[in-house]
Amino acid sequence: MLTRNCLLLFLWFVFDKGSLSLVRPPGPPLSRSRLGKENPRSLRVKRGWVWNQFFVLEEYMGSDPQYVGKLHTDLDKGESEVKYTLMGEGAGSIFTIDATTGDIHALRSLDREVKPYYTLRAQAVDIDTNRPLEPESEFVIKVQDINDNEPKFLEGPYTASVPEMSPVGTYVMQVTATDADDPTYGNSARVVYSILHGQPYFSVDPKTGIIRTALPNMDREVKEQYQVLIQAKDMGGQLGGLAGTTTINITLSDVNDNPPRFSKSFFHLRVPESSAVGFAVGRIKAHDLDIGKNAEVEYNVVPGDGDNMFDILTSEHNQEGIIILKRPLDYETKKAYTFKVDASNAHLDPRFHSLGAFKDTATVKINVLDVDEPPVFTKPSYEMDVYEDSPVGDIIGAVTAQDLDASNSPVRYSIDWKSDLDSYFDIDPVEGTISTNELLDREHIAQHNITIVATKLSNPVLTSRVAVTIHVLDVNEFSPELAIPYESFVCENAKVGQVIQTFSAKDQDLPQNGHKFSFKPSEKDINNKNFTIRDFGNNTAGIVTLQSGFRRRSQKIYFLPVVIQDSGYPVQSSTGILIIRVCGCESDGSLLTCSAEAIFLPVGLSTGALIAILLCIVILLVIVVLYVGLRRQNKKETLMTSKEDIRDNVIHYDDEGGGEEDTHAFDMGTLCNPKVIKEKLLKENRDLFRRDVKPETKTGKNQLPVSQDSADICNFINQRLKENDVDNSAPPYDSLATYAYEGEGSVAESLSSIESLVVDTNEDYDYLNEWGPRFKTLAGIFGDLLQYCPGPAS
Repeated sequence: MLTRNCLLLFLWFVFDKGSLSLVRPPGPPLSRSRLGKENPRSLRVKRGWVWNQFFVLEEYMGSDPQYVGKLHTDLDKGESEVKYTLMGEGAGSIFTIDATTGDIHALRSLDREVKPYYTLRAQAVDIDTNRPLEPESEFVIKVQDINDNEPKFLEGPYTASVPEMSPVGTYVMQVTATDADDPTYGNSARVVYSILHGQPYFSVDPKTGIIRTALPNMDREVKEQYQVLIQAKDMGGQLGGLAGTTTINITLSDVNDNPPRFSKSFFHLRVPESSAVGFAVGRIKAHDLDIGKNAEVEYNVVPGDGDNMFDILTSEHNQEGIIILKRPLDYETKKAYTFKVDASNAHLDPRFHSLGAFKDTATVKINVLDVDEPPVFTKPSYEMDVYEDSPVGDIIGAVTAQDLDASNSPVRYSIDWKSDLDSYFDIDPVEGTISTNELLDREHIAQHNITIVATKLSNPVLTSRVAVTIHVLDVNEFSPELAIPYESFVCENAKVGQVIQTFSAKDQDLPQNGHKFSFKPSEKDINNKNFTIRDFGNNTAGIVTLQSGFRRRSQKIYFLPVVIQDSGYPVQSSTGILIIRVCGCESDGSLLTCSAEAIFLPVGLSTGALIAILLCIVILLVIVVLYVGLRRQNKKETLMTSKEDIRDNVIHYDDEGGGEEDTHAFDMGTLCNPKVIKEKLLKENRDLFRRDVKPETKTGKNQLPVSQDSADICNFINQRLKENDVDNSAPPYDSLATYAYEGEGSVAESLSSIESLVVDTNEDYDYLNEWGPRFKTLAGIFGDLLQYCPGPAS
């Protein structure tokens, strides 16, 4: 036990001997937490750096480097045997350390708003061997803030609005200034707000920056825009603090605090009596000092003299009141109207009801102007009835129109021919009685719409029109018939009294009270023991069975006559035939089949099975046909079994010419008359028959050049055609052969500028050289042409 305690004491002495410490320079007092961290017992770490935090003042403007602090180890006996090193953020560039003394200095001014602290690492090594005496440790240098940044309004200038007539203290908006200084140190970032311009209308809270109204009853119609200047000052607003400002543009929004007012109290208007309903008689306007929806005005005619004759609407464009005519005017009846019009706001604000009624009233007088008017019918339209097939000349009815003017002119009547193209009707021009002019048929046209024209005799230009509807009444002339051709079925297991079909009827006649049909069996079929007819009394009837046990093998179809009778006068009737088939059914009455052949089908083989069998047979037949067709196709040999394709061969040469100045790239002699160059062609190309193919064997006849005595191009072509027809070496396809020969014997002579037949040796083209550089190429071409195509003299 004693030995172990001695060993522990020795180890403690060895490790505790080399303790290091950071010496902090004079600075601001440490907080209680920092003091706790600098407790001597807590700062002593075995063989390690003691953690601490240095401070350096920002924006230091001194001439010497700013002293930060000192590093020291207990192993440093002051004999210069220990070297201190510094690493990390800003080491060497911003911070430097004296390797011998451990003093740390800041080489340049620092800005806390750019970087608030720096993390570095320090180590003590042997100055001779560079052997670490202590492990590397980390510490922090914090930049101490000073008040070097003024508050800033990052979102300014601001725009806000507040309703006019708002009470004092109404919230407008809130502004916020930001200070980049350290809010945790001193008052550098403590901002206080104040108003520099905008009083006494608005105020600002010094702490929150909330702007409120400071003056009551601010009227937008007096002043609408306000500009407020707000200041934010740090250091709590104390002397020496930095300040920033911003501008706030405040607009008073409109409220409905003004009623509409007429510019005058009396309006005088005039309107012709011939004006149509809906005509705009005139416009009046009440002005409202408000804007937007608060300035919208509603006009109303006050009940009285003119409320039933006139109405007033509001124009959405300019808020004018448009007086509209509601009913036709008559100067002879009333010559003037006087009434009042109210103008009020559409959207009222209850806060201002105490100010009085938000409306204004004006008087409107409208004088009716006399106009020579057309005749007026006693009714807006007429309706008349006439029986079809009525005799020609029967009077249907009459129309009446009169002149309401003081002159009371006579009226003449006529039918607008466009409304009665077939002249079914006629009208008495004086009395206005309408009569038939043709026999009418309701089944052809059931209703006629004609237009009657009334003309004022004193002024034929003035006419009026009225619509007359003539209904052609039906006469019972058609017999009723079945609505559709009915084909019913009855089950073989049908029971007695069973209704197997319901049917109805139709009639081309159209009685006023509607159709009423009755159904009964035919008297000829009164002894029918199979079926009968039952009338349901609602224009329908049914087929009822009289027996059971129908058999398709004995009788497949039954014909049942039915008598249909209408209720017109005179009574019309007809006999219809109902077809009934006997069918096989399920026990519940659902239809299976009505075909008689189905009786003889094999038992147990359904229709679906038969269809499937037939479909399989068809598929097999299609496969066999396709197989046989493919076999036959494989047996056929194609016409071309080799790789040689017997068709036109187009040989493409990608040779590019030299342009218009290249006069030596081709033989100019090929443009001349073949008679002149006959010897040259016979010498060079005597065995060359075709230019597009090279014959393998020279068994064909040599082609002969054109005879010098040829007189016509036709002979030349026929000669070449015969030679190619008998040429065995010619390929079995068409080829294009070009013959540069114009022919001869034309009265107009050659049209070529090159003169393919004769070249005039006396012609001298040297004058082309005198025409300038543009004709140099042309002169060269003609010079070469004379050289290749000499005339007879050469």
